[in-house]
Amino acid sequence: MAVLPYVVVFVAVAFHFSAAQNDFSKLPESYKKGVILAEAQVNSYTGVQTHFLFFKSLAQSSIEAGFNVNYFYHHFYLKATKCPRGAENADLKKCPFRNDRPVIDCAVCYKTLEGEIQMEPKTYIHCVHKPMLTKEMESSRTEHCKKMSFSSGSMTLLASTGSD
Repeated sequence: MAVLPYVVVFVAVAFHFSAAQNDFSKLPESYKKGVILAEAQVNSYTGVQTHFLFFKSLAQSSIEAGFNVNYFYHHFYLKATKCPRGAENADLKKCPFRNDRPVIDCAVCYKTLEGEIQMEPKTYIHCVHKPMLTKEMESSRTEHCKKMSFSSGSMTLLASTGSD
């Protein structure tokens, strides 16, 4: 009977790891590209000691502007793993999540042409530890992404009701 609690905990932990990995694998390719950019940026900071991976998607929207041009907005969390910064080919099987660190809240918005992220307008990536995120930062993110899509003459990216 004493083994039962251990089995329940093991199953819960295994489900948690597979669910987070499955969340990334379920993202459309266009959104994965933005997550990969944010992961690369966060993992490149010299002050970061552990490797960060995608944890959870909070909001997504996209606008199809025509002529194979799309604008994407993605709000998500990155979470610290047990692997050191710079770990190559990190995934949750090799690098399980740490639960003793706050998540990093990220928002990215970017333009694609025929599925490739464009240099102009410049991709916007804003990531900050969740406890440090302020309402002003959230407003600034929203305004920046709105301006990005307005500059092309399309409707605002954050006003899109689509959720790809």
